[in-house]
Amino acid sequence: MNPEETPTGGTEPREPGTGEPVTDDRLKRWRLVLGGEEAEGTGVRLSGDEARMDGALEKLYGAGGGGRSRSGRRGGGLGDSVPGVARWLGDIRAYFPSTVVQVMQRDAIERLDLTRLLLEPEMLEAVEPDVHLVGTLLSLNQVMPDRARESARAVVGKVVRELELRLAQRTRSAVGGALDRSARVLRPRRPSDVDWDRTLRANLRHYLPEQRTLVPERLIGYGRRTRAVERDVVLCVDQSGSMAASVVYAGVFGAVLASIRSLRTSLVVFDTAVVDLTDRLHDPVELLFGTQLGGGTDINRALAYCQGLVTRPNRTMLVLISDLYEGGLRAEMLQRVAALTAAGVQVIVLLALSDEGAPAHDHENAAALAALGVPAFACTPDAFPDLMAAAVERRDLKEWAERNL
Repeated sequence: MNPEETPTGGTEPREPGTGEPVTDDRLKRWRLVLGGEEAEGTGVRLSGDEARMDGALEKLYGAGGGGRSRSGRRGGGLGDSVPGVARWLGDIRAYFPSTVVQVMQRDAIERLDLTRLLLEPEMLEAVEPDVHLVGTLLSLNQVMPDRARESARAVVGKVVRELELRLAQRTRSAVGGALDRSARVLRPRRPSDVDWDRTLRANLRHYLPEQRTLVPERLIGYGRRTRAVERDVVLCVDQSGSMAASVVYAGVFGAVLASIRSLRTSLVVFDTAVVDLTDRLHDPVELLFGTQLGGGTDINRALAYCQGLVTRPNRTMLVLISDLYEGGLRAEMLQRVAALTAAGVQVIVLLALSDEGAPAHDHENAAALAALGVPAFACTPDAFPDLMAAAVERRDLKEWAERNL
């Protein structure tokens, strides 16, 4: 803010850039941001809910809250008490919108080292569930006491249900429609195979008004009515610590894809070991608790396992979700990708499957994969259904990514 002299010789705050006087509401917002030191210059005193909001912010972002103070004064911090932290979590849920609450929770976990306290049921009942919190809980899975496990499952289950509501129908619609189009008979041999409705609409430009007839130049047949599996999908997911959000989304999408009868879906997670979680695709919560976030990365070993799952190369899509920091045999990993694509497998590499965009990743490996005709890019969960539809239809995925991401 730029204070300017008033007609009485005092100063009043002005909005940066516009020079307009700052409204009372805006002054209160600045006061909450700046933290209340005399030097912050707003002259605003807070009371009621606004004072409680300020207290919640000071506990997290004050000098005692593990980072640079908003105001420079000492104090703050949540302490080491589970009831105290649970109370603070309840306060921020009461005074801030859920999107802000999720950011503050993440900051509290990072700045105040609340990971240990998340193992307490009281804490888990107070938090606002989101994908990042689920990732943190999954990373604690191996050390979680039994008394916290059920509360953790409830948190994970709530997030999974919300993601399924957001993503499942769109995925089934996009992928199912692409499978239907790819299965359509373009040269029907018998009249009963002709889809006359689509055929007529596709040939309207060939209508002859003087003869009052339509001469179809192209016949369109019905899609195959068999329930045979049309495509195989292998999701190969890096479960190193930096991929937490991607693991959560991949688990949910894996369960949704497994519910499409014309797909045969497998889900494999890896660090330096490889675990096949395909038998848990019917229950995404159980699947996620089968992951073990953290550890190293051996992409080559994971791809070797996935190669063994491929029985119909020309009908297989292998989706590798990894930041490509290979701890195994890099040259062998690239040779394996080349062999898979040469056999007809459609290899798709996602640097992340999350809302955060492209993460830190191994640019050299990404460039080497691109040279093999396998572009690597980050994909948001909302774009993933359309990506899979494009893959089913064998469209150019590099071009698709440039247009849609």
